[in-house]
Amino acid sequence: MFNGRKVVVLAATVAVAAAACSSSKGSSSSSSAAATSAAPATTAAAGATTVAPGSNGTYTIGILTDATGPAASGNKTSVQGVQAGAEIAAQEGYTIKTVVGDTQTSPSAALSAAQKMVTEDHVDAVISVSALAFGAAAYLTSQNVPVIGVAEDGPEWIASKNMFSVFGFLDTTKVSTTLGSLFKLLGATTIGSLGYSISPSSAESAKASAVSAQEAGLKVGYLDYSFQFGSTNVQPIALAMKNGGVDAFTASVDPNTGFAMITALRNLGVNLKAAVLPTGYGGDLQQAGPGALQSAQGVYFYTSFEPFEMNTPATQKMAAALKTVGVTGDPTYAEYAGYTSMALLIDGLQAAGPHATKAQLITALSGITNFDAAGLFGTHTLSMADRAASAVGVDGCEYVVRLSGSTFDLVPGADPICGTEIPGKTVTPAT
Repeated sequence: MFNGRKVVVLAATVAVAAAACSSSKGSSSSSSAAATSAAPATTAAAGATTVAPGSNGTYTIGILTDATGPAASGNKTSVQGVQAGAEIAAQEGYTIKTVVGDTQTSPSAALSAAQKMVTEDHVDAVISVSALAFGAAAYLTSQNVPVIGVAEDGPEWIASKNMFSVFGFLDTTKVSTTLGSLFKLLGATTIGSLGYSISPSSAESAKASAVSAQEAGLKVGYLDYSFQFGSTNVQPIALAMKNGGVDAFTASVDPNTGFAMITALRNLGVNLKAAVLPTGYGGDLQQAGPGALQSAQGVYFYTSFEPFEMNTPATQKMAAALKTVGVTGDPTYAEYAGYTSMALLIDGLQAAGPHATKAQLITALSGITNFDAAGLFGTHTLSMADRAASAVGVDGCEYVVRLSGSTFDLVPGADPICGTEIPGKTVTPAT
């Protein structure tokens, strides 16, 4: 984590996770892009009470992620997050084997990877941290495979009874007050918002952010929800935002695109009162490449999970688990996503009983009403039993930090900032 520690700009992913709070950190290690099996996780954290490995069952878990392609910058380190969670599972008597399926940032490749997981690897469940999971969703549902992960790609998580998102069953066409309230808190007046065309959730979130700002009494100077995935060719958009009078910017995009936009706006002389990004905190800043640290100065980052600067028991536990799989640097969004997905899987396995079948696991997951992401939601929880999709997820709460020098500082009034769904306000679904 960053609390007063120097940032080393190296390689990792799209971030909001962890490293031990008692020592200085380097960069997070990256995973192989190949579809490979990891060794079973059986090592318990020092001092933990353990159950005999395998006593509650051995499970093969597929990790469907964007290991290569444009979305890899945000998602590939999910593998380490899953493996860190598997270390926690080992303490509960579960032996977890993992196999990686690379979507290659392609819907068709996502389907192929899922088919291999089912027909050749015989997975018991899939953890999905992918911007293009929708390419495999229908197939995995038809095979009755439990899917746990993050609903960062599309609406299939809402309707598919075998799919469970650690963010909850979000409907990104609905609008909450959270971002609008944050922009108002930060003194913004005119918003620019950007999203990717290929990702329904990205496009819809960009539109919803604009509506949230308007509902807070702010203006929308520029909105683009059809940007090319992963592109850094942002100069025309930056110029349009300047002409639109923006003094604040948000984007549902990967860090590379977000930082490129902020740099371009500043180079054009735009005085940003609030640049707000959902990715780029922690290890994601490290992986974003040369110049990212400078681009991120003064930028606000938000996450549903407790930032490691809070130094809570939950962040300490995650840090220790990551360390066992070789992650000694700052965590990423994907590591958070993989780790908390494993936390939900463990909750499901415990509810289902030893040696659970796929059907038993789906039933057990559907009955979880108090998921707290291994404590990383703070005092908030989610219910997997309630599929009435909303705009607010984890009580509409986001933790916000601001980068200053090499330190992420918690933002007073936004640790977390929570909102509510705005009745009757929706945006046009992405096609």
